[in-house]
Amino acid sequence: MDLTVVAYVIYLAVSIGLTVWVARTLSKNGRIFLSDVLQGDEKLAEAVNHLLVVGFYLVNLGFVALYLKESQAVADARQLVEAISVKLGVVLLVLGVLHLGNVFVLNKMRRRGIAERRHTPPVQPQGWTPAGGPRTATEA
Repeated sequence: MDLTVVAYVIYLAVSIGLTVWVARTLSKNGRIFLSDVLQGDEKLAEAVNHLLVVGFYLVNLGFVALYLKESQAVADARQLVEAISVKLGVVLLVLGVLHLGNVFVLNKMRRRGIAERRHTPPVQPQGWTPAGGPRTATEA
């Protein structure tokens, strides 16, 4: 069997395994964060979490598939290890960048939600106070 094919099989197995593991970890631990970002709306947090996981799989597995081709034939064990390590290193960097991008966007959403909650009055206004301040019964 050609060592290039062995490199492909190992690369695909490890890349897909890493992608599944990272997606499950992010999904499990991201629910609490999303619930906070979405102000406690659990159903919406679960839906957004699921959509993020699907998008993560599509982007990363698409990248893994596109990055499969090896430019040179693998002739020996050393080249096999080098080819796999370079490919897996790039996949791990892409996973990390995607994760940081998600966290950055969700953190911006969370901060915006916190700022909106600070500026929203706890009770609707019930009337207006004149510009000179409130009047007493004796002034009227």
